Amino acid sequence: MHTSGWYGIFSSTNEKPRVTWALLKRVFRYSDPYRWHIIGMLLIILVNTAMGLLTPLIFRTLIDQTIPQKQTSQLVLLAGALLLIPTISGLLNVGQRRLNSWVGEGVIFDLRVALYARLQRMSLRFFTNTKIGELMSRLNNDVVGAQNAISNTLVGIVMNLIQGAATLVVMLSLEWRLTLISVLIMPVLIVAARSMAARLREIARQAMDVNAQMNAMMNETLNISGALLVKLFGHSNLEVQRFEARAAHVRQVGIRRAVTGASFFVLIGLVGSIGTALVYGLGGYMVIQEMFTIGTIVAFGAYLSGLYGALQGLANAPAEFATSVVSFERVFEVLDLEPDIQDPAEPIRLERVRGQISFEGVWFKYPEGRRGLLQEVYRPNVPELVIEELPIESAIALPLPAEEPRNQAREYALEDINLVIEPKQLVALVGPSGAGKTTLTYLMLRLYDPTRGVVNLDGHDLRSLSRKDLTNAIGMVTQETNLFHDTIRTNLLYARLDATQEEIEDACRAANIHDFISELPDGYDTVVGERGYRLSGGEKQRLSIARVILKNPRILVLDEATSSLDSESEALIQDALKRVMHQRTSIVIAHRLSTILAADLILVIDRGRVVEQGTHAELLELNGLYASLYHTQFRRSG
Repeated sequence: MHTSGWYGIFSSTNEKPRVTWALLKRVFRYSDPYRWHIIGMLLIILVNTAMGLLTPLIFRTLIDQTIPQKQTSQLVLLAGALLLIPTISGLLNVGQRRLNSWVGEGVIFDLRVALYARLQRMSLRFFTNTKIGELMSRLNNDVVGAQNAISNTLVGIVMNLIQGAATLVVMLSLEWRLTLISVLIMPVLIVAARSMAARLREIARQAMDVNAQMNAMMNETLNISGALLVKLFGHSNLEVQRFEARAAHVRQVGIRRAVTGASFFVLIGLVGSIGTALVYGLGGYMVIQEMFTIGTIVAFGAYLSGLYGALQGLANAPAEFATSVVSFERVFEVLDLEPDIQDPAEPIRLERVRGQISFEGVWFKYPEGRRGLLQEVYRPNVPELVIEELPIESAIALPLPAEEPRNQAREYALEDINLVIEPKQLVALVGPSGAGKTTLTYLMLRLYDPTRGVVNLDGHDLRSLSRKDLTNAIGMVTQETNLFHDTIRTNLLYARLDATQEEIEDACRAANIHDFISELPDGYDTVVGERGYRLSGGEKQRLSIARVILKNPRILVLDEATSSLDSESEALIQDALKRVMHQRTSIVIAHRLSTILAADLILVIDRGRVVEQGTHAELLELNGLYASLYHTQFRRSG
């Protein structure tokens, strides 16, 4: 396969176009719910084909009989038939198009829902390793390409088969010698189709890959966070250059696809022209020799056009179908992914949650490799704005003393964690940046499973519980509050869909946000904007707290992120947190001394291990890492 120049950038040397019977059966399975629509289309195709075969015969009768014999009444009837046939055929085509669109849109619906449902089951790891733009490409471009295989390509194949077979039968009945001459070019058509199908399929895959890259970049730079980042660093021109490079690759692949497809049609057209020339040349000679009439050769010419059109469609079908199958392959790649986190076959049901959490010999490292992820996209060497990814912990961790830097680089994020958090305890997690605090909370929420060891809730291994029960039992308030571009009410109802307005307002009062919402022109119907950007940081945090209060979980995981807020917002949030933590098991990534002093247990984490634990006074007496953090950071935040 040719791999030089830009084309080689996108080529996979070990990837061969394969359309297997197993793949085809899986593709056809998506047409099962629409079998009656497809049967209706086939019936319309049969009727349309039959009516189309009548027109050349009418021409033959007009030329050979009606006009020479001056049969006026028959001329009127035949002229009326020439008007009636396309009218009926047009109405039938509208019906066929309706059925076809029903099948096509139905397949798109089925694929999109199946894809979205699968993506909702994927673990956090999947989303941290996949660009959202590539997922959007699968849900949009690939799904539309896949439905084309069923609603257009397969229907086209059947239509061309019926039309070709029927036309061939009529042509044989008219003049078998000219028919044989007409079909002599069929082997050439088949060879041309086979040679072009693989090339078009590979180019289609390249087009999907580069479109996915472009979509991913657009999603990253045009969402509110990306747009703000670009403006803050003044890199608008650089992003335009990066987009231009990706768009150029899309253009190049599009041109190649168009030229290859056009070349194929030109080749097919030339082969058809050879057959047409032979038929009219030999047929004209036979008319001169009075072997048959002029009307016969005129009708034969009309049939020949229909036959070659059907043959051209059949010759192109493998290339079109192979191209559509690429989309199915990309859709199936997502549907075949196995989520890292799955419910057990027979989960233990939690009737009443006490709120005890225990870690028994827990080791954890973030999964590596591509297992459970989409295949890597072959990317061009375009100018990139390289931003090193920070460890997950770094966004929420405390700064270290300048005089005592600690390197947190290690293989395991957590190492040999053994601890017990009792019901209704307030536990504060403290430690340097990247120590493992957030990872610890991720395991509590079962966003990841331990590499070794067990995390228990009320004595039950989290892997033996259903995710629904676990989600109902635990609520989390993150440092970066995520809100939908919708109303305040809708965002709050996400915690409990059946909550009443009174319950919503009570939760907001507890979170010190009700008065603010009431003063808004639209109240609880105020739209918060993309990711809540129309609200301040403190307002978003209090909404997040209200949402958790409305959920009413037995266990709370909190990132007490108030350091960047003004004093008024901070005071309101601290007051709301006291209310929400009352009588609940609370695990807090602590940022303030007040929270640490109120904690029943402080866990000091460093390099993935719990190096110290106890109360504030006990840990100060140890004069270890906690004492160092207290003297350099916490005491100032108190």
